[in-house]
Amino acid sequence: MKKKIIASLVATMAVGATCAFAANPFVDVPTDSWAYKSVVELADAGIIQGVDGSHFQGDRNITRYEAAEMTAKAMAHMDKASVEQRALINKLADEYADELNSLGVRVANLEKKVGNVKLTGDARIRFQHQNGNDDYRNDHSWDYRVRVRANAQVNDRTTVTYGISTGDLNFGDNGAASGADDDNGDTFTDDAKVDYNFGGDHWNLSVGRTDTYILGGDNAYGFQYGDVFDRAELKYTSDHFAATAGYGKFKEGYAADDADAEVVGNGLLGVKTGYGELEGFFGGGRAAGSAVGVYYNDFSGGAKGFKADDLWGAYASLNLGKWNAFANYEKISNDVTDDPEVWIGKLTYGSADSETRGTWDAWVEYINSDRGALLGGATNSWRDDSVLDNVKSWGVGIDYTLAKNVVLTAAQTFATEAKHGSDDPDEFTDVEINFFF
Repeated sequence: MKKKIIASLVATMAVGATCAFAANPFVDVPTDSWAYKSVVELADAGIIQGVDGSHFQGDRNITRYEAAEMTAKAMAHMDKASVEQRALINKLADEYADELNSLGVRVANLEKKVGNVKLTGDARIRFQHQNGNDDYRNDHSWDYRVRVRANAQVNDRTTVTYGISTGDLNFGDNGAASGADDDNGDTFTDDAKVDYNFGGDHWNLSVGRTDTYILGGDNAYGFQYGDVFDRAELKYTSDHFAATAGYGKFKEGYAADDADAEVVGNGLLGVKTGYGELEGFFGGGRAAGSAVGVYYNDFSGGAKGFKADDLWGAYASLNLGKWNAFANYEKISNDVTDDPEVWIGKLTYGSADSETRGTWDAWVEYINSDRGALLGGATNSWRDDSVLDNVKSWGVGIDYTLAKNVVLTAAQTFATEAKHGSDDPDEFTDVEINFFF
């Protein structure tokens, strides 16, 4: 290794510096050298130790393992480094990743360090089918989506996230492949937020756009909504309790305001909501990770004719070893229908871990939804809207990790019937492969 590594470390990585530092430990580093102070500070911090304990030999080439060892010691002092110094440490860690791994130092630990930008994302290919539904015929049954995320750790408390998505692009679309001639194909910003931690592990503030808002919270079913949402949200979290309060506007979905709609004026697009969530976590051993929660949403604005005033719901999730039992209830105050309700139950065995090939789970769920219970928009369910509103319906599915970061999901409804009216919805099929990177 060239001596420029030593020069870089000496010049910019004096991360253990204090107002006073130890005496010069190296007889071959003159006090009038440009690098004198930095060399002494690095030695005092334990990052460098010289050749034989008394000689620095700054002109000597070093091995990659020696450079990796120095980088590892610098990584241990990241909390004392400036943003520029941390950027250099991250660069050196990437360069000597193999040597660091051999030394037992995980470079992945740098992902949360200041000055680092991490790119993540996912891609999905999906097949959906329902007899009698023109939206799911031939090529129209297939669609894809790609999302990319950039996560930047600004400082110890602040994280900035920006993400783009293609949306769900249909293979049956005869427009330009780029989507330039079709609004449905335009790439859009679905994630643009700043997250701030007030110190400790409890209070967090998130402001901006997120693609992960689930009405009812992350542990709820997401019957009404699970998509892009502009909001300001304050959350308190402990080992046994969580409280969330926020205000925002729904960004995705549609306004079902046509004459054929059973409930005219529904649709969450453009609707504003103030919301609150309370959650409790309990259990140990086989029951670890169990939770209960209640939530409330107050609605305003939106498309002309939107009549829902508010909504409240509750959920319970109980873990019993490899089994999970889940239940979710919602009641909507709606001037169009008579305060519709929805009941959801789901039983799951196993757990498909996207990081571990061959892991899987299987589940069965039941939905009982009154007419008008679905407000519209992009739900977090795998089901089509036709088997979410005014139905009693069962569903079964599996999730299987084909390879690391590649997960297959297959789901099918059965015994589906309308609660009101004589026309029962056709059964619905969903098969998708998700790729994570």
